Amino acid sequence: MKSITINGSQRESVGKKATKALRNAGQVPCVIYGGDKAFHFSAPELAFSKLVYTASAHTVVIVLDNGEKINAVMQDIQFHPVTDRISHIDFYQIFENKEITMEIPIQIVGSSKGVMNGGNLRMPYRKLRVKAIPSKLPDFIEIDITPLKIGSKFYITELENEDYKFLHPDNTVVCQVRRSRLAIVDADDDEEEAEGAEGTDAPAAEETQE
Repeated sequence: MKSITINGSQRESVGKKATKALRNAGQVPCVIYGGDKAFHFSAPELAFSKLVYTASAHTVVIVLDNGEKINAVMQDIQFHPVTDRISHIDFYQIFENKEITMEIPIQIVGSSKGVMNGGNLRMPYRKLRVKAIPSKLPDFIEIDITPLKIGSKFYITELENEDYKFLHPDNTVVCQVRRSRLAIVDADDDEEEAEGAEGTDAPAAEETQE
């Protein structure tokens, strides 16, 4: 996984007045958890653009003004309800030999035969929750939808690998192609959809979290 460096200044005062003054100066107040103690720091809002406004996941190297470097991942972000500017960010400190849990975005590649015939591609998830040591975390999870016909489903078990573990039930449907009224169904598609319709779908299992 790619890493982004953010230069920050350690915060001595964390009260409401000091926090408001930081925001008025174009700084974002932040905190880092997960280590021996919590670190409070701030950095210019522009410094977070490549971390927040991106389709990929990243780890972060936070370089404080005293020279200390902390490896972390973004855990939570808050935006101002009116201006939509970043108002606060929580980070979690990471260690190379310790597994962490992170949500990784999905990237679709290929052209589905079912979609080209008028079917609708449905994606219940835009991100998948995975667990791994930091060096094994991917920037994104790629899914090739080329084989999907009308009625086909892509299950999370098809993404299993040795680098990281998915924290979702095995019956989780990552994406599927469903019939629309304008769809053109050939013999193969019709047969596959009929097989899938022999029983009703069970309710989706809730996502497990650690």
